[in-house]
Amino acid sequence: MPALAAGLVRRQVAAIVAFAPAAALAAKEATSSIPIVFGVPDDPVRLGLVTSLARPGGNITGFNFFLGELTAKRMELLREMVPTAVRVGVLVNPSNAVDAEPALKQVGVAAQAMGLQLGILNATNSAEINEAFATLARDRPDALFVTGDPMFTARRVQMTHLATRHAIPAAYSSRDHVDAGGLMSYGTNVPNAWRQAGVYTGRILKGAKPADLPVVQATKFELIINQQAARLIGLAVPQSLLTSADEVIE
Repeated sequence: MPALAAGLVRRQVAAIVAFAPAAALAAKEATSSIPIVFGVPDDPVRLGLVTSLARPGGNITGFNFFLGELTAKRMELLREMVPTAVRVGVLVNPSNAVDAEPALKQVGVAAQAMGLQLGILNATNSAEINEAFATLARDRPDALFVTGDPMFTARRVQMTHLATRHAIPAAYSSRDHVDAGGLMSYGTNVPNAWRQAGVYTGRILKGAKPADLPVVQATKFELIINQQAARLIGLAVPQSLLTSADEVIE
């Protein structure tokens, strides 16, 4: 990421759009003059990107699409999907420490509050995803909680196929997984975050200063349920979830 950001600075681009904390932090480190528009799943003040949401200051602003803050709610929804769940596997990418460390902390707090036992599984590439699901198939936890990570999103077809093959109820942070055959997701409308980044970038290219553009915080969160995926693993989706879902894929 730092090398890529430095390359953009050398090319003297008019603006940099950076989605994910690692990209945004690399861009900020690389330049204090080129405008930066970020999209991150966590508090940008805590990440060190801005000093204030209302007045970001400097050359950077963007969008917080709330991933970590939704951890407890997503765990509650997974428990509602599988009311008898006691043991829950948690899949995390340890190589992405900026996202993984707070995710593990938040999921641990949520699980403790619900009396759930967690089993942490690490995966940093496709081969390790296969290994993680082999472990899940052997240990048979009651459900799987997949932390938000760009690598997991990129390998969503592999992951949802394995979850179906091993009949593991899994909850994801992005509807991309559900569209690929996953059971359920709860999170921000990410395409809207990209649109907001485009809006801010357009305003900056027309002369607006990032310092004057407040950080936008997501307000729309979606529960998506895939009924077909549920049938494939022999799971009856509770009516309460079907009623509250923003979309049910048949």
